[in-house]
Amino acid sequence: MKEMRRFKQKMNEEEILEILDRNTHGVLSVVDEPYPYAVPVSYVREQSCIYFHCAKSGQKLDAILKNPHVCFCVVDDDTIVPEEFTTYFKSVIVFGKAEVIQDEAEKVKAFYALADKYSKNIEKSKTDKEIEGSKDAALIIKIQIEEMSGKKAIEYV
Repeated sequence: MKEMRRFKQKMNEEEILEILDRNTHGVLSVVDEPYPYAVPVSYVREQSCIYFHCAKSGQKLDAILKNPHVCFCVVDDDTIVPEEFTTYFKSVIVFGKAEVIQDEAEKVKAFYALADKYSKNIEKSKTDKEIEGSKDAALIIKIQIEEMSGKKAIEYV
């Protein structure tokens, strides 16, 4: 990855991970032909991986299976400041390789991590039932984070 031109606006790893953990969706970009394909996804971060679920067929999955190199972007803040003709922003970009999780235990663990993030206060029995009913109908994709960077408006520095 290229060095950030405006290095004073570069975020440290702690800020980057806070943004990844705090937000509920990001935009996944995959290599597809003849155009790149970008799609919003709900996700969860666990250690150095990002997990999301998807259908067993579709453009996103086809592209990942052909070329696992992906880019994932999360916008944390985008405050428009009209009188300054600018925006105050915070965003993170992740580069990595995506793969379909084949290991059943890892797949179930990822489903529970997603449920914990998005349905934290639901009874465990309901969560168990939902995961049991969904785990065979959906896939879990894991992005192994290889590089990540974050940038914020100079006003936040």
